[in-house]
Amino acid sequence: MSEKTSLADGYIHGFSKEEQDRLLHQARVHEEIIFSNIDFSGAKKIVEVGSGVGAQTQILLERFPQAHIDCVDASDKQIERARQTLSGPIAQGRVRLHQGDAMNLPFKGDEFDGAFICWLLEHLQNPVGVLSEVRRVLKSGGVIYCNEVLNATFYLHPYSPATLKYWFEFNDQQWELKGDPFVGGKLANYLMKAGYQNISTKVLTHQYDNRLPKKRAAFIDYWTDLMLSGAPELIKSGRVSAETVEEMKSEFQVVKNDPDSVVFYSWILARAEAY
Repeated sequence: MSEKTSLADGYIHGFSKEEQDRLLHQARVHEEIIFSNIDFSGAKKIVEVGSGVGAQTQILLERFPQAHIDCVDASDKQIERARQTLSGPIAQGRVRLHQGDAMNLPFKGDEFDGAFICWLLEHLQNPVGVLSEVRRVLKSGGVIYCNEVLNATFYLHPYSPATLKYWFEFNDQQWELKGDPFVGGKLANYLMKAGYQNISTKVLTHQYDNRLPKKRAAFIDYWTDLMLSGAPELIKSGRVSAETVEEMKSEFQVVKNDPDSVVFYSWILARAEAY
């Protein structure tokens, strides 16, 4: 790993086709909550750092038809899948894909009106360094949106001890890999250190109970897949057993079938300006 690399020492979810499909689905699960708080209507050139398979890029293109997007990701596998996902917009000249490191973006300074980062900083060793590099390529007055996890907020009813144990190990593994599953809570501090101004944050939430039973069931299915995406790595590292994984899956079925179940998760969306 080079001195300037931004990546943590591993990626807990892996790069399988199933995981890539999950990322595309995940973007739609969160779309309305996240993008109702994002305004790139004045941005003609946007850089998306950590663009992965192009899941969020699709939504940006749909919601901001005037925008042209440069996507940067470190993984050749993710770039390859993004090339399929975004084949139409690429052919139209609205998207360019770049494989590279977020600490050394392949652009000159003052090039972009906007920047978008989503579910990325949790996987990086040096979030402030990456945010500083993004600020370098933003024009004066350019806007950055960062959407990041705060995994301490997860709540599930009925009480599910195997799931909570698994979730602790999931987050602790990410921390050990030099990522940060709680980075959302630090976004304002990190943006300040990186030199941004006019920083604001919003707490965004999925909260499902008896008021929204269909959405609750769908979110539980999504969350189950999210948790299981880390299972091979957690079993390999000895953090959890295959039995714990099966217990967790059983608990999720209990929660899904319980008429009074509750599932709750919050995260942070930050907005800031570069000067």
